[in-house]
Amino acid sequence: MARRFLIAVAMLFLAAMVGLPVAAIFYRAFAEGWGRYVAAILDPETLAAIRLTVVAALIVLPLNIVFGLASAWAIARYRFPGRRILLVLIEMPFAVSPIVAGLCFLLIYGAYGPVGALLEPLGVQLMFNLTGIVLVSLFVTSPFVMREILPVLMVTGEDEEKAALTLGANGWQIFRFVVLPNISWGLAYGTVLTMARAMGEFGAVSVVSGAIRGETMTLPLQIELLYNDYNATGAFAAATVLTGLALVTLALRGLLERFGPRRAHS
Repeated sequence: MARRFLIAVAMLFLAAMVGLPVAAIFYRAFAEGWGRYVAAILDPETLAAIRLTVVAALIVLPLNIVFGLASAWAIARYRFPGRRILLVLIEMPFAVSPIVAGLCFLLIYGAYGPVGALLEPLGVQLMFNLTGIVLVSLFVTSPFVMREILPVLMVTGEDEEKAALTLGANGWQIFRFVVLPNISWGLAYGTVLTMARAMGEFGAVSVVSGAIRGETMTLPLQIELLYNDYNATGAFAAATVLTGLALVTLALRGLLERFGPRRAHS
C-alpha cells in the first residue's frame, strides 16, 4: 500500500511539474494552426537564434571534452600541491549563479575590463558576440565531463595502464586501447549533459550576448524576446525547438543508461 501511494505521489508530482508544462508548450505553439507554427519557426531571427545556439554548443563540446579528460586524468592519476583546490575550482560553476558568472566575465573581458582594454586597440572584442557566448558557456558546462570521467578513473585504477606500459605500449596506445574503453560511457554521459546545458543556458549568456536581434540572440534569449514582444505563438514555437532538443537529450541519456556498462554486465 505504501509503495503504491509513494509511486502515485511521484507520478502526480511529475505530471504537475513536468508533464503539464511541456504539454502546454506544444498546445500553445500549435493553437493557431500548423501554418502559423511553421512561419514562426522559419522567422529569420528565430532561425538565426537556433543556428547560433547549435554553433556555440558545437564549439563548447570538444573544448569541454579535452578539458574534462585532462583535468580528470590529472586529478585521478597524480598527487600534487593544490589538487583539492583544483577540484573545487572546477566544481565552482555548480555553486556560482550563471548571472554572476556572466557579470564577472563582462567585467574582465569587456571593453573596460583589464583583458578587454588590452585587446581593444588590436580590434579584438570578446564580449557581445559568439566569443563571449562560448566563454560563458564553457564556464557553466566545464564540470560535467570531468565529473563523469573522474569516478571511473578512480575505480579502475592504474593496473591495466601499467601492464600496457610494461608490454611496450606508448602513451597514445594506452589511452586508445586501455583508458578510452573504460571511460567511454562516462564520456558519453558528460557529452550529453554538456550539450544540454550549453544549448539551454540563459543567465550567463544574457549578460554577455548584448541581445542583438538576429546576431547574438541564442534560442533561450529569443524565446524571452518574443514573449516580451507579445508574440506568444512565436515564443512557444521556438520553445518547442528547445524542448525537442531537451527531449532528445533525455532519450540519449536513457539509451546510455539502458545499454551502458551496468546493463551490459547484468
